[in-house]
Amino acid sequence: MSRVFRRRKKASAEADELAEGTDAADLDEDAADEDGDPDTPPEPVVPERPQGPWDVDDVPEDGVQRIDLGGLRVPVPPATEVRVDVNAEGEVVAATLVQGPSAMQVNAFAAPKRSGIWEEVRAEITETLVGGGGQASDVPGPYGPELFAAVPVQGGGATPARFIGVDGPRWFLRAMLTGPAAQDRSVAGPLESALRDVVVVRGSEAMAVRDALPLRLPREVAEQAAASAEQEADPAPDLTMPERGPEITEVR
Repeated sequence: MSRVFRRRKKASAEADELAEGTDAADLDEDAADEDGDPDTPPEPVVPERPQGPWDVDDVPEDGVQRIDLGGLRVPVPPATEVRVDVNAEGEVVAATLVQGPSAMQVNAFAAPKRSGIWEEVRAEITETLVGGGGQASDVPGPYGPELFAAVPVQGGGATPARFIGVDGPRWFLRAMLTGPAAQDRSVAGPLESALRDVVVVRGSEAMAVRDALPLRLPREVAEQAAASAEQEADPAPDLTMPERGPEITEVR
């Protein structure tokens, strides 16, 4: 398994903007609930699902090995490369599973306790893409309505993309498939299976709706990066250049 550290592609960065910009009034309802009747049971959040993506409190003992990224625990299926995507500030913002020419990027965000946000987010993605010269249309999928889109790219033209949204308990997960898997469901099967094995760790802290759940590098990778940084900081007795640490490749 290889781990590649990449900056976000333009198409996914444009889509990420739709999950940002939240008023204080959109904070999740934990604080409001503290003032309510403690004897009143909470209302149901979302319908129970027989399959993942899983909330951390509901994940079965399935024996699936997952990479711990903090707010996300991502499986590593056979013949799959897992890439940890970082932004310009070096913050981990997403994980991308790559299978040949196809890829699936997953992001997780805070959501209200008693309602989902996929319908609203889907409409906003559509508006943004169409306004930028792209196309988008709702199509049925295993989790309900999905979005099949043509995302404008630099230099002209467009690339097919398929957006899947999953509303969970106080979280929202968005997956974006690109490459052949965006158009051919038979090709997308292995990535869809991986999506069902994703685990979301929302945490108990209050967060603004649509704030991205905090992600981090896997522990072993973070330790390797720290060790490389220490080696580069130590004075070299022979003036030779130190070895490079993990490489971050910017993709435009």
